[in-house]
Amino acid sequence: MTRVGGPGSLMTAEMAEQPQVLAALAGRREALVAHVREAVGPPPVGIVLVARGSSDNAAVFGRYVLELATRRPVALAAPSLVTRYGVQDDLAGWLAVGVSQSGKTPEIVSVLESFRRAGAQTVAITNDRDSPLAAAAHATIDTAAGDERAVPATKTVTSQLAAFAVLAEAVARDGASLPWDAAAWSALPAAIQAILDDDAPAVRAAEAIGAAQGLVAIARGLLLGAALEAALKLKEMTGILAEGASAADFLHGPIAVVRRELPVLTLSGGGPAAADVEEFAAAARARGGRVLSIAPGADADLPLPVELPEGLAAIGAIVRAQQLARAVSLQRGIDPDEPFGLSKVTETF
Repeated sequence: MTRVGGPGSLMTAEMAEQPQVLAALAGRREALVAHVREAVGPPPVGIVLVARGSSDNAAVFGRYVLELATRRPVALAAPSLVTRYGVQDDLAGWLAVGVSQSGKTPEIVSVLESFRRAGAQTVAITNDRDSPLAAAAHATIDTAAGDERAVPATKTVTSQLAAFAVLAEAVARDGASLPWDAAAWSALPAAIQAILDDDAPAVRAAEAIGAAQGLVAIARGLLLGAALEAALKLKEMTGILAEGASAADFLHGPIAVVRRELPVLTLSGGGPAAADVEEFAAAARARGGRVLSIAPGADADLPLPVELPEGLAAIGAIVRAQQLARAVSLQRGIDPDEPFGLSKVTETF
């Protein structure tokens, strides 16, 4: 990899492109909504999402917003049932969504092709509109994030979340209320820029994590995908054994691991699930956990701009998680651009 600058310079540059990428996607929003509606037809009976890695975390966000939009079941596919067990689904009336940054992961492409043969209408969310995944789909939401050279996915992940929000608008049933509006789309790029301009909270939070070898990232509802992505970023970039989970699930037994100042990262965007995350944070502190928060307002350890509604706050929370993972990585002497033993594209089948 050829680059100019020190450790993390590629990741930092690509993180800095996120406001521009999101602004461009928001500017194409109405055209993309019309494209999807024309291609996939009437509201689906249900929706199934196919993804791996960071794209799978984006799909968790997608599951929530799509079910809010359609009031129909939304499932995360188990790709191996198709690729290893040979299951042939009956998906007449369903919508299948394949998610891949490169659009070239063989497993995701083959499963979306299988779902299309099974009768599903298909949508691709990908950075490359000329990719095999796009060719397998009736409609494509291309994130157009540009080349991403650092190993950790940054701008491609946040743009995938934005793409899911666009898709939710495209398939929303009449009368569905989504937790954002046109004004929120307009405010999103500047809000993300404000986060990027404020790196000091991430440095302080990284110092609080110190040399810890474990961490849990906890959220609920629309921020769950962001918590999973935060844990993934910390794992792949720092070697921390990080786990992302729902606050509700973690209270049912796993909270037993929270003791002896284990770092706990909570993520909240306000809204109906905020009280549950606060309840978990209080329980974690009572057990000796070292709680750090990503949430709206200046009182949070890693604050989010208050103008971000809950429906788009997951995007800001992921940017905060990117900053935190980069800061921990640098403090541990690890190059964020090239974490040990990882490559940019993992070809699963």
